[in-house]
Amino acid sequence: MAKILLSLHGFHSSPESLKARQLAEYIDNHQSDITFLCPQLPCLPGQMWKIIESIFEKYKHHDIRVVGSSLGGYLATKVSQVYGSKVILVNPAVMPYRLLQIYAGKQLHPYTHETYHIDENYMQQLKRLDVDVLRSPNKCWVLLQEGDEVLDYQQAMVKYQDCKITCEKDGDHSFVGFERFIPDIIKFLF
Repeated sequence: MAKILLSLHGFHSSPESLKARQLAEYIDNHQSDITFLCPQLPCLPGQMWKIIESIFEKYKHHDIRVVGSSLGGYLATKVSQVYGSKVILVNPAVMPYRLLQIYAGKQLHPYTHETYHIDENYMQQLKRLDVDVLRSPNKCWVLLQEGDEVLDYQQAMVKYQDCKITCEKDGDHSFVGFERFIPDIIKFLF
């Protein structure tokens, strides 16, 4: 069974994010047995989920593991619940349907240049992807930095309390020094 590492980027990010590039480079140099995938996620949450479903359908006979950052961590939580995959959550969004209310209105994606609206429909799509109770917390490792200027790390400490958690002082939303964890991430996932 082939191994696949699926990377899910955050809100208004892209496959060119630093963490995705670091993962791709590490796999290229050290793990030729793993295929790395990092799709550009669409703007709307329902479409994001359709992309994820299509990847799991296309590679249904493969061993798919997931790294999700920020909003990608929120999506990866749903992946773990639906598909039973092992996941790494990096400074995950816990309640993005509350957090993103400050962005209500017309948006321009900085990488794809698509315009879309964050409105009640957008929030409902996000809420449909929420996971109340994790069925398999042992399949989830959460990486947090207390200096995250975007998300309150304490929300993740509560939501993922039964999971493996690494919480560092300082840092920021991008998770400073992420590359230090990559070898252990691969070991945990595979």
